[in-house]
Amino acid sequence: MKRHLRKSLRAAIVAAVIALPVAAATPASDPTAPQRTLRPFSGEPELAALFRRWVDEAERRRGEQRARQSAGGSAALAQAAPAAAPAALAKEVAAATADSLTNVQHAGVDEGGIVKLHGDHLVILRRGRLFTVRVGDDELRPVAVVDAWGQGIDPAGAWYDEMLIAGDTIVVIGFSYARGGTEIGVFDISRAGRIAHRSTLHLRSNDYYSSRNYASRLIGSRLVIYSPHFLNPWGDPHAAFPALRRWRPGASPADFRRIAPATRIYRSDEPLDPFAGVALHSVTICELAAPQVDCQSTAVLGPPGRVFHVSPRSVFVWATQPRRGGDAGQPASAVFRIPLDGSPPSALKASGSPIDQFSFHEDAGGMLNVLLRADGGGDGMWEVERGGGDLALLRVPLASFSDGREAAPAAAYRRLPPVADKALQNRFVGPFLLYGGGSGWRAPRATQRAGLYVVRHAEGRVYELPLPHAVDRIEALGSNALVVGSDGRDLQFSSVRLGRLPVTVDRYTRGDAAQGETRSHGFFYKPVGEDDGFLGLPISGGGEAAGRQLRQASAAVLFLRNRGLALSELGTLDGRRAAAERGDGCRASCVDWYGNSRPLFIGSRVFALIGYEIVEGRVGPQRIVERRRLDFAPVVQQVAP
Repeated sequence: MKRHLRKSLRAAIVAAVIALPVAAATPASDPTAPQRTLRPFSGEPELAALFRRWVDEAERRRGEQRARQSAGGSAALAQAAPAAAPAALAKEVAAATADSLTNVQHAGVDEGGIVKLHGDHLVILRRGRLFTVRVGDDELRPVAVVDAWGQGIDPAGAWYDEMLIAGDTIVVIGFSYARGGTEIGVFDISRAGRIAHRSTLHLRSNDYYSSRNYASRLIGSRLVIYSPHFLNPWGDPHAAFPALRRWRPGASPADFRRIAPATRIYRSDEPLDPFAGVALHSVTICELAAPQVDCQSTAVLGPPGRVFHVSPRSVFVWATQPRRGGDAGQPASAVFRIPLDGSPPSALKASGSPIDQFSFHEDAGGMLNVLLRADGGGDGMWEVERGGGDLALLRVPLASFSDGREAAPAAAYRRLPPVADKALQNRFVGPFLLYGGGSGWRAPRATQRAGLYVVRHAEGRVYELPLPHAVDRIEALGSNALVVGSDGRDLQFSSVRLGRLPVTVDRYTRGDAAQGETRSHGFFYKPVGEDDGFLGLPISGGGEAAGRQLRQASAAVLFLRNRGLALSELGTLDGRRAAAERGDGCRASCVDWYGNSRPLFIGSRVFALIGYEIVEGRVGPQRIVERRRLDFAPVVQQVAP
């Protein structure tokens, strides 16, 4: 498990390190383009030489360990080894585009989710299966169900988490502990909603899971996947490099083909200590429109802690290096900017760590704004729920990214008021940053007063808005915002006008209720005018811990109407078969890590996906009422004894 080591956000950042060769200057046509970029390794010999130095150092340390042991010493050199890659045990513990069902961070950048729309059909990923349900022509009818893995693949030890659709191609992103990597299942879907498996690609990687982030994005027909690769200096680091194979019966490790050659692996001049942890942060792009899907990776060599953010043009990877005593004044992190057009990455040294993917914002003036905390280890697994420390806003020009030798100056950090709760929520909405603390995955706690902080990121001006509830969710309502949180018993919704002086406008309270989903995709806002719209959120019983979403479907989906930031209840669409999964014959992904309930707005129709049920509602002048429902749980044949 990664350790939390405090980083300094107040000290001036000065780095005196050995410089790498300077890359050629980039054209000035794009004002946000870096003046210099990272250099790749010149070829396999240079990369191999680095790894030989690591192996030699590992052997030297082994020799020292054997000498101490023979002398009766008790020191354990293993403490200096890099942290193990997350194992299977860890698994146990904005405006959207008009036709999207997913609450995405950027319009045009779709995110892997559990439900998508293809023509007249909903496509749902649930507990290791793909389902299609026809909703066209005013229908609500099940069509097909197939396994989310390919023929001949043993799904044991695999988790099929995210789904995306490009044209008539469905991709399912999963992780297999048995096979040790990311699986990309490619399926064809017909206009009639029939699904057929085409192929499965196996991408060598460590686990990508995050309690908040998603591993995959879709931009046009390009599938973008982030993967961490933790390198082991005690063995062969090449064994962890990004590589791809097409699954076939009898597939072996020899089938893997490197997709990140040395000339597409970049690093800054920052000294790396492999015994404290080093990772290849890999961005893999697969062209789904090609007759045969193929993928290529670009990787940056850096510290192991990570948070990544995908914008329409770039992937930002913030890599954090654990620090030991005596070096708090040195940069503890690096932020890499990896363009999606294949041009070379650039980087900037920095301090601290973002909370999650929502901590990044590129504004219209070419500035990158990032909310940071001093004590954070990235967003892998549940790391984001445990961080703490001082908060600061980093604001730097995108053009200041370079070949990795430059550091963000101390003046680029603006200290912000701290938040006591570790489960920090944050969101950029237009020219504002909003943040506050809540309960996260824990049970709601009684709260009489909490604070929402609103920051004008261009000016640094900070406003505190008192709230009678925690900050468990922040969402955009057009150019304004919605804050959702519990007071320990009831679930409360506060609308916030983001004008010259930010102010709370209205509050709606749902008695004896809690959020049924903490994932960002659990919420959806459908605007119907500049200041009006509908919103939906899954809910459960009051006081229930958010962690229940892993094994139980939400009790209902609550719908509210927004009229000029005045909030009113439309009603709920309720689930009835919370225990339907008990007889579904589940063979893989039998825990809902990515949730199971969603509000769905399709044209003028409104639905609630709740486990294996789809409930359609009819919106009247004042209330939403159930129109019909569908139970699409798979029928499992019972074998007679």
